[in-house]
Amino acid sequence: MSLTYVGSGPYCYANSLAMILGDQAPPPAVIEVLTGSPYGMQLIGGRLPLFDSFGWDPEIGLDDAIGLLGWECDRVDGETVADALDRLRRACQDGPVLAGPLELGLLSYQPGSGKAVGADHYLVVLEVGDDTVLVHDPQGYPYATIPVDAFAEAWRGELIPYLARPFRMRHGFTRRAHVPPKEALRRALPAGLAWLAGRNDVEVAPGTLGQAEAAERTARLVEQGLDPEIRLLWQAFAVRVGARRHNDLAAALLSLDRDAGAAVAAEQARIVGGLQGPLVSGDDTALAAGLRRLAPTYERLRAALNAE
Repeated sequence: MSLTYVGSGPYCYANSLAMILGDQAPPPAVIEVLTGSPYGMQLIGGRLPLFDSFGWDPEIGLDDAIGLLGWECDRVDGETVADALDRLRRACQDGPVLAGPLELGLLSYQPGSGKAVGADHYLVVLEVGDDTVLVHDPQGYPYATIPVDAFAEAWRGELIPYLARPFRMRHGFTRRAHVPPKEALRRALPAGLAWLAGRNDVEVAPGTLGQAEAAERTARLVEQGLDPEIRLLWQAFAVRVGARRHNDLAAALLSLDRDAGAAVAAEQARIVGGLQGPLVSGDDTALAAGLRRLAPTYERLRAALNAE
């Protein structure tokens, strides 16, 4: 039905958590599924289409994955720049720290950086010196260094919509229970079904649509002329991460003998991955048609998982 994808991709928080947990971590693909991200599509504020669950954000997802795997940690944020950097420096003395979300556009070691664009990112901080911060950035930059002031500005994350307070970090990871990856995936299924059904315990921006409505409305936006900024975001990020999420969900469901659900998730992965070509070539007719093929699959996935 599907072949597990191995290669580069924007799995920043899953990869960062895997680094933090070290040899006790499951594969990043498992972590990604445990976050709940693959169970849907959302059109945030009626404008920004993303291939993740309706009402979901990485902060919700990270907390869910950490708990499902039997771990706990300290999550802290806020305070002044000086206080936040001092807190980070002290935490690094006890081990690596998962920092984020940060503004990807302000990480100065990445080519093309220099402007905040509201792109969220996570990485692992190894050390905070007097002048520089040493990080493992899962975007492809091990042992990267960045001036302290530049790091703090990226860490502030002013344009990241779901970040209520700046300077968020997670540290002090301890394992309270040994939960095998397959068992964690099994325990995550009820939450996956809740995401597909539309959770009422999460906040969404006004005008946000989910699942089939999101796909159909996005198809209409494409036909009306997709915003150039949205097109660039889709080309660089949204389509490839969406296809990978669905593909990893298919593999996870197959490992749990949820064959019918796995088949639907694999179909979703093929449809979303197939959007990349028309997106880049400008074939908006094919792009809109692909989105309309995707629209009914979310209800089919929910029905399949409920039936198994």
